[in-house]
Amino acid sequence: MRRLALAWACVVACAAALPAQQRDTAPPEVRRLVMEGVKHVDVQDLEKSISTRASSCRSFVIEIFCLFSHSPTFEDKYYLDEDELARDIIRIRLYYWKRGWRDSEVDTVVTPTGTRQVKVTFKVAEGPPTIVRKLSMFYDSTLISDKTRKRLTLLHANDPLDLVRLDSMRVMFQDEMWDQGYGDAVVDTSVVVNEAEHLADVTLTFVPNHRTVVGKITVSGVHAVAEKVVRNALTFHTGDIFRLSDVLESQRNLYESNLFKLATVQVPPQPDSIKDVDVAVTEAPLHEARMGPGFNTVDFFQFQTHYTSYSLFGGARRLDLDATVGNLFAGSLEGKGPFRNLRQELGTNATPFLQPTYTASVDFKQPDFLRPSDAIAVGAFSHRTINPGVFVDRGYGGQFTYTHEVKPRAPVSLNYKYELNRVEASDTYFCVNYGVCDNGTINALRSHQALSPLTLTGFIDRSDAPFSPTKGYVARFEFENASAFTGSDYRYNRVFFDASLYGHFSGTKKVYSARIAGGWVKAITSGPDSGVIHPRKRFYAGGANSVRGYAENMLGPRVLTIVDSTLVRGATSVGGGKCGLRADLVKFCNPASPGLSNGDFLPQPLGGTTLLEGSVEYRVPLPQGTVFKNFVGAVFVDWAVVGSANIQGLQTLGNFVKGTGAITPGAGIRYMTGVGPVRFDLGLNPNRSESLRVVTAVPDSTGVIRIVSLPLTRTWRQGHTILDYISLHFSIGEAY
Repeated sequence: MRRLALAWACVVACAAALPAQQRDTAPPEVRRLVMEGVKHVDVQDLEKSISTRASSCRSFVIEIFCLFSHSPTFEDKYYLDEDELARDIIRIRLYYWKRGWRDSEVDTVVTPTGTRQVKVTFKVAEGPPTIVRKLSMFYDSTLISDKTRKRLTLLHANDPLDLVRLDSMRVMFQDEMWDQGYGDAVVDTSVVVNEAEHLADVTLTFVPNHRTVVGKITVSGVHAVAEKVVRNALTFHTGDIFRLSDVLESQRNLYESNLFKLATVQVPPQPDSIKDVDVAVTEAPLHEARMGPGFNTVDFFQFQTHYTSYSLFGGARRLDLDATVGNLFAGSLEGKGPFRNLRQELGTNATPFLQPTYTASVDFKQPDFLRPSDAIAVGAFSHRTINPGVFVDRGYGGQFTYTHEVKPRAPVSLNYKYELNRVEASDTYFCVNYGVCDNGTINALRSHQALSPLTLTGFIDRSDAPFSPTKGYVARFEFENASAFTGSDYRYNRVFFDASLYGHFSGTKKVYSARIAGGWVKAITSGPDSGVIHPRKRFYAGGANSVRGYAENMLGPRVLTIVDSTLVRGATSVGGGKCGLRADLVKFCNPASPGLSNGDFLPQPLGGTTLLEGSVEYRVPLPQGTVFKNFVGAVFVDWAVVGSANIQGLQTLGNFVKGTGAITPGAGIRYMTGVGPVRFDLGLNPNRSESLRVVTAVPDSTGVIRIVSLPLTRTWRQGHTILDYISLHFSIGEAY
């Protein structure tokens, strides 16, 4: 019994000591990682090449919580591994060796910073670099031009011997020859190093070999989708010259069809002039549907539904159905709980605002119409929307589009859209919300009017990425005609163009870009709405994707609006009459009276008939520390001129740009996500004084509310504080 008790005591003692022993041997947490002596390479890139990591906040969104708590809920935890720490010394030396610093030395220091917490310091002595003394290239000048050679040359004489750049350059030249039809081209590299003098001679020899053509094309992985759909998405066919750009463009087309969640275009090793191609796809779901209810205090209960068929009847025919019904149960719920009592506010005029609202659309697209490069699309839409007590907007129509793919990502489209629209609202609504303050345009908008343009659109995309391009260009051109021939009551000609250019510094992620856009619209002086241009077809500037020093649409011709009672209360009389609350008396009110402040007026954009705008921007990744991980900074300068004159001719550029303009610098920050950048921009507004026309809404002798333009203008300025000189914009995606 004594022996059993003694054994049991030993077991209990060992069990109690085991957790303590495990705690003693548990690795410490790495709270800080420091790189000392790093001068000639990218520190963030160097840190990514090693295994040792420092604990960090999971996201910048919760950074404030990480300041007060180091819980695993908020932080990604990393612990010290002594074996990996020793290997990291080799990894850092190899990193430097590949980039030309072949004599670098690395040491480590581990410093305790708390209980089971350490700081890890890598002390780097870079040493002298090995310099490229001579770079020689031997190639066929008929295949590689001087311009192409300069563009693709990443390593130069007198640079450190960067083997990473050398290999990237080798692949780029090889791909360039492949894109000219030499699929078996190779680039041989030779590096001779003088270790004692730290010098190197580099030689590149280009061997194009034979011209290659596309052989047999094999498609696999198709089940519900016809094999013909895959083949029509390919930009190459049997017998064509085998080019790299065609392979990449075909793979992009397959992904953008939404029919496949995986698509690969592979070429098995074939040392022959004929290249067989294997296209393997994995089909995505061919149908998508969603529906759901909702409610708010404005539209009461709503119900929304959406359905998409990506391959209706096969052949990649696409059908989209969308419908939303709102204002449900408005008659029963109005005046109850948080819902407005419209009958009490509007009386008998409340009835139109209590009826159901809806939007509905159907769109069908037929690809490969007559030939693979053509497509047609038809659609129909209808809507009844309201803003309670303000307006009722009704409209319906349809559209037809024919698209011809001139080249990959270079379509030309002809579109016809017929829309019959009617807006029921007061004159005040049109002036404040549409920026339309003249009775002629207001009467046209209030009646049933057809807006039916015929539009020719050309587009070309030669950028390298859809969300945040780093090189290439994108351009778009539109010509629009609405006339008696197209069945439109609004009759005009409209031209618009937009072009963006992107570039980056070789071997870096620093991107520079530029944009220019312009437009012109002129009413056709015939027809029921002679001289009236719909607000939707006018030009505006200002906003997150335009001139960022201004709020949305606020650069250009504007008018000041003021409540009639406020005007009469603070204005002095001019013109020999007495300022009063009637249409025939308010014209004697002086809007420039000292009794009125800028806060009494609200500026409204009117839109222009000409537009010329541009922008330049420079983007650079921010230091990839704890706070700035995945952030990119930007500086930019935007400018625009919006003209309002009805120009009869464009004899001079001065006539075209005559109008309201501004130049606004600014800066911003982007958080890079998988679906594009989340963008914050601050634009500097010049906040100049402007002499603007003033309008107000007053009753006439019959009691009907009318818009009256005052004979005198007012000098208006946005404000005088520092915040009045800044415009903040938040959006998803780059500005252009």
